[in-house]
Amino acid sequence: MSAANDTPLIEVEGLGISLNTSRGRAQAVREVSFALRRGETLGLVGESGCGKSVTALALMGLLPDSAIVSGSIRLDGRELVGLSDPDYCRLRGNRISMIFQEPMTALNPMHTVGRQVAEPLRRHKNLSAAEAREEAIALLDRVGLPDAFKRADAYPHQFSGGQRQRITIAMALACQPDVLIADEPTTALDVTIQRQILDLVADLVEERGMAMILISHDLGVIAENVSRMMVMYGGAVVESGTTDAVFSRMGHPYTQGLFRARPRLGAKKGTRLKTIAGSVPELADLPQGCTFADRCPIVIARCRAALPDAIDIGGGHRARCIRTDVSLAGAGA
Repeated sequence: MSAANDTPLIEVEGLGISLNTSRGRAQAVREVSFALRRGETLGLVGESGCGKSVTALALMGLLPDSAIVSGSIRLDGRELVGLSDPDYCRLRGNRISMIFQEPMTALNPMHTVGRQVAEPLRRHKNLSAAEAREEAIALLDRVGLPDAFKRADAYPHQFSGGQRQRITIAMALACQPDVLIADEPTTALDVTIQRQILDLVADLVEERGMAMILISHDLGVIAENVSRMMVMYGGAVVESGTTDAVFSRMGHPYTQGLFRARPRLGAKKGTRLKTIAGSVPELADLPQGCTFADRCPIVIARCRAALPDAIDIGGGHRARCIRTDVSLAGAGA
């Protein structure tokens, strides 16, 4: 690997995000750090409300005006925290893009899909209307939209959910971004379409040498599509490492709970899925100590005293748990 490829493309250090809620200000993200080079893939996994999407919105500069962001986000060494909105607009959709979770709300119902895919090309690449349309049609064809030339003049409501997701992918990839964030890109799609879309994204990431962040609550999607992963809970990263290392030696009780709760092929009809007792805490109710303490089967008093440090359990595989000796011993339970 060359020295240029060894330089991180995007670096996040000690990211903290505080948001206004109906119950006052709450810490939505705490001490999140990671770095990605070109061609690398990172998965963020966890239940809804764990901070995954908020982290992604911070990278895109799309947090509410009332949000307070601490720490650092650097793209090619340029600090993005505190960047003015006009400067961020020059990056957003150009060097860093996002495939949003719900394509129907990501697309403007008042404009044709061809116009929407062409817009970032006109804004960031200064293409003429005719050039941008030609490139938009080529992108729509590339992502597998049938009869792209004719359907570029159709509106979002005239497409199926899978087709709308392909259109949002075309929009995100229009300017060949350096960093692609895919936030639950296959939610509510059937398994066949899900596989097609994930394969398409993987091919385009490899082809264009992008860094990709894939957000999902589906461990199977993460296992098959990223080389590294972070498990988030209560706004904090509770486990991180290579995907192979995390799946083979889950060091945090929360990761183990997610793994046990996954559906299993071959299970007898009527078999109940295992669940993690309790629910994700509200942002305004995050505990002082370990965010998972109230749901953890091996919790002790010391867990509630302070947010644990991440402990290296081998080869850069880290878990934010003071009881990794116990959790690792019981990982197969």
